[in-house]
Amino acid sequence: MSRLYEVMFIVRPDAVDEDVDKLIAGFTTSVTNGGGVVKNVEKMGRRKLAYLVRKFNDGNYILMTIEAGGPVVLELERRLRVSEPVIKFITVRIDEEEKRLAKVKALRGTRRKVSAEAPAAPVAPPPPAEAATTEAVPASA
Repeated sequence: MSRLYEVMFIVRPDAVDEDVDKLIAGFTTSVTNGGGVVKNVEKMGRRKLAYLVRKFNDGNYILMTIEAGGPVVLELERRLRVSEPVIKFITVRIDEEEKRLAKVKALRGTRRKVSAEAPAAPVAPPPPAEAATTEAVPASA
């Protein structure tokens, strides 16, 4: 059963671009050899880390979107774990989130927009309230 995942990993900041490209190519072939599909690879560039990781303050962020089964993702995570240039990674399953968003969009598409409809007839002002009779209320002393 194939599911959609986002794999974000952080590469050491002192890694050369050619080495990062080779690393990404290795992970891509690992996914495709296992029967998965790499949907997208996005290099997000060098960013500052929130805290010190393996004595680094910043790193190169890479986001991969893959469609694969569980064993393929486990193998990819194993390779990420043992790769020296990778200092941190996280894998998130996103197919359930996409289903939820599609459901919300479909629901929004079926609703009528009140502002888009023709303006309704002007509302008549309410009838004036009847004059209230004022009776003297005895004061308690």
